[in-house]
Amino acid sequence: MRQEGTIAAIATPPGHGGVGIIRISGPDSHAILGRLFLPASPRFAGFRPRTLHRGRACDATGAPLDDVLAVAMPGPRTFTGEDVAEIHCHGGPAVLAAVLDAACARGAQLAGRGEFTRRAFLNGRMDLTQAEAVAEMIAAPAQGGLRLAQARLQGLLGARVAELRACLLDLRAQVCVAVDFPEDEVDCLAPEAFVAECDAVAAGVRGLLSAHQRGRCWQEGALVVLAGHVNAGKSSLMNALLGRRRAIVTDMPGTTRDFIEEPVQLAGLPVRLVDTAGLRDTGDIVEQEGVRISRDLVAQADLVLLVVDAAAGLGHAERELLRHVRDQHASAAQPARPAPSPQSAQSAQSVVPAGRVLVVLNKTDLAGGDGGAAAFQCPQEVEGCPCVGVSALRGLGVDELAVAARAMVLAGLGGAGSGGEPESGDIAPNLRQAQVLRRALDELDALMADVRAGVPYDLCSVRLDGACAVLSEITGETTPAEVLEHIFSSFCIGK
Repeated sequence: MRQEGTIAAIATPPGHGGVGIIRISGPDSHAILGRLFLPASPRFAGFRPRTLHRGRACDATGAPLDDVLAVAMPGPRTFTGEDVAEIHCHGGPAVLAAVLDAACARGAQLAGRGEFTRRAFLNGRMDLTQAEAVAEMIAAPAQGGLRLAQARLQGLLGARVAELRACLLDLRAQVCVAVDFPEDEVDCLAPEAFVAECDAVAAGVRGLLSAHQRGRCWQEGALVVLAGHVNAGKSSLMNALLGRRRAIVTDMPGTTRDFIEEPVQLAGLPVRLVDTAGLRDTGDIVEQEGVRISRDLVAQADLVLLVVDAAAGLGHAERELLRHVRDQHASAAQPARPAPSPQSAQSAQSVVPAGRVLVVLNKTDLAGGDGGAAAFQCPQEVEGCPCVGVSALRGLGVDELAVAARAMVLAGLGGAGSGGEPESGDIAPNLRQAQVLRRALDELDALMADVRAGVPYDLCSVRLDGACAVLSEITGETTPAEVLEHIFSSFCIGK
């Protein structure tokens, strides 16, 4: 990705809107703006910094393109740290494309994905956690995720990581003294004190990992999987939760053969809701594959909604699914893990924790006989799992189901406070940052094991340096170039 030259891009979302913005950044941005901007005021004597000026944007021949507002912002006190110019046009695709073409005709180059934010990072305007937070602010699925992104954008996570790294650097200095002056009359770092200081940093890392687990669903959306026997009403329930017809509903068994994923909010909690193929023995090869994928998704889910026909009750397939979930959990090696998407179902290694199943007794209006849903008595538990009664077809009990599902997801992730929803200033690393933190924790655990085993301090310092270097990857001080490319290539163009 370029680090020099002047770049330009449309900074507002595609489509039609009242206002659209062309952003230009680089050493020639103000000159380019001056060449394509025709001021409306005869008293115009040049751009005043950070002041909107009205005029017309013109093409290379001088023909007017649009009535605009333009602003020039000198670096380094800009988003990118460079000279920046913006042109505020009417928000039509044709208008924006014409003005962008005019900027490029006068010397600007089309910006790549995330190139503005990458320049801000490279020019020291923000660390890598803040740069990632820019994209996360835009993509936040709910207010909880927005608060977490805001905290990272303010630099709170970077500051916390810097504190932990400073503790390790101080420990490194003490180790150097102990190694370089072993016979001098200086305080030597005792192994117990060495381990205690390492453990304090490790506790801080574990705290950040716990925060990631609690905040993950607010940033990425919790994975909630609808499972159950064919014709139990899973697709109808999905449509009811979405508030629109998304899944095909018929009386024919096996209608749903592949999973369907849709984003939705359950009582304010962002969720990736997945409808899966019905569980049953079948000779159809395609349906068999659908059932296998269903089981894989169940193994990944933050919550399984086990949909059961209220009149029929739990059958063999449902009981087998419950046993499958519990057996998988018993053999799980790591209960804390990142949330995979259904697209990576076959490679998932995580499983549903015990008790992460909510039994949904559907078709209560039919099971209640002549009295309908009002006459149906829903048990509090079924096979040790909490239970909710609904009629997906009539929309009865769906709101209560959403509230119960939200509570179970947050309880499983260790949510606390106001219903588990993040508050202003809460710090929670994203998935990449959590993966780096796990590597740092591995280094610290190995370091403490070496110290307890009596390994010489000069050898222990290698692992200490390794832990410091890993933590530096979070804020971008030592992040590999390929990781930076991956991060910024996921941004939208214009940001």
